[in-house]
Amino acid sequence: MARPEGPPPPARRIRDVRLRARPALLTVGAEVTWVSGLVLAVSSFASWYSGESVEGPTLSVTGWNSGTLGKLVFLIGVAVVCLAALQRFGLRFPPALPEPLVVIALGALGCVFVLIRIVSVPDSVVGTAGRSIGIWISLLAAVGVIAGGLLQAGEEL
Repeated sequence: MARPEGPPPPARRIRDVRLRARPALLTVGAEVTWVSGLVLAVSSFASWYSGESVEGPTLSVTGWNSGTLGKLVFLIGVAVVCLAALQRFGLRFPPALPEPLVVIALGALGCVFVLIRIVSVPDSVVGTAGRSIGIWISLLAAVGVIAGGLLQAGEEL
């Protein structure tokens, strides 16, 4: 069989088969962080304590009205959302203070504040000794902030 005249066939290119991570998969930590921070901030306006009063109607106290710790939980949630927004717009912390470390610290602080409110019911909410769903949502959101910070730290490695 005769070969046709002309230029030789192009050399086969070797395909690079290494796995490449998609950009959407790399931002899982950032997504978990800002969603958990938003839930943490909003959950301080949810019912943290509820119970029957002497008269009969059900009383409910929000985290915001439970005292200073409820307000601090809200501010921690807002701070986490602001950090996520700053990261989204390209502003970074100095390398000496990595952002995941700040997020983990804020999540741990929020978790401690919510745990204090779970264990110690404030005197101002007498008659509503039962914990309501809002305080448990706050606790899960604070743990979510910690998880988001850990995911971000893992992504940077």
